[in-house]
Amino acid sequence: MNQSNITLSFKILPHVPEDKLYFFVDKVIRHIQASGIPHLVGPSETTLEGPWHRLMKLVEECQDLCIALGAPRVSTVIMSDYRPETGVTIDEKASPYR
Repeated sequence: MNQSNITLSFKILPHVPEDKLYFFVDKVIRHIQASGIPHLVGPSETTLEGPWHRLMKLVEECQDLCIALGAPRVSTVIMSDYRPETGVTIDEKASPYR
């Protein structure tokens, strides 16, 4: 895979009691914000923009963060959009609807 930007949407599902879920989600979102990677937080998933290897590293960091915070298990759903010739941006996909 070349270095063109992709968009990658993912959902982290820490296996924790429901009353602790937003604590974990908030920590993950703060980690994403601190990464400097362009992103768009939605109600059910977060979309990232950048090179594949960097985005997958961030997803791994988010999973590891949940484990470090006490989740015994984490499930993750990932969807990506890859166009090697020109790359893909969040803006081209979402700007008509903002």
